[in-house]
Amino acid sequence: MDSRAIGIFDSGCGGLTVLTKLKQILPNENFVYLGDTLNFPYGSKTKEEIIQCSIKNVEFLISQNVKIIIIACGTATSQSLDILKEKYDIPIIGIIEPTVSYIKELDLKEIGVIATEGTIRSGAWEKEIKKLMPNIEVINKACPMLATIAEEGKAKSKEGRCVIKEYMKPFKERRVKNIILGCTHYPIYEEIIKEELGYDVNLINTGETTAIFTKNFLHSENITANHQKQREKIYLSKNTKEFKNIAQNILGENLALFVTL
Repeated sequence: MDSRAIGIFDSGCGGLTVLTKLKQILPNENFVYLGDTLNFPYGSKTKEEIIQCSIKNVEFLISQNVKIIIIACGTATSQSLDILKEKYDIPIIGIIEPTVSYIKELDLKEIGVIATEGTIRSGAWEKEIKKLMPNIEVINKACPMLATIAEEGKAKSKEGRCVIKEYMKPFKERRVKNIILGCTHYPIYEEIIKEELGYDVNLINTGETTAIFTKNFLHSENITANHQKQREKIYLSKNTKEFKNIAQNILGENLALFVTL
């Protein structure tokens, strides 16, 4: 048993979609969430900049005495996970490995991936998918505007729907049946994406695959908790007026936000 909280970080509100799934699948665990809103967005930053942001995030979460850290961000996972694992002794999990392990069981011939520009440019999703499934066809699409629109609380606006329409074109033309939501902001658009595609599609939520993976890891390491009342603390590196409303919409509850130094 280990009563310490699970640490999570993202560049903003997107990682709350991961926190939501973690809370559902791990009801006896506590959580500390850091949204690095001061440095949002990560998708347009260089690899070196993302690594430095990730290091600061990890060190903050370690200062909160967490037992494990989840990178609830596709860009940070693709650019910094290996560096962080080398630098720190604490277990660190990204969103790519759990999701690729999940889709391997689906025995697919093709898979779509939508993610930030930086993540697609790195080729991280395709590399990891091809390691386990060398014959699968991967259809990548960078969606650079989606995270920003979500952070502004405009995901369901006319602007949000217009960019979804544009970004879904390569998948709609081929009727791709399975698409990875490779940025944790993207589940916010799930309903709109399904409406735009207009056919039965499996949108793979990295929050759910990561939560299941984390549950199995905690059990394997015998570091589960048994809290009777679940708690979470949410910190921001910069307070934003939009974050609280978006956070409450995602988590479905009132939140106290704490601003870090």
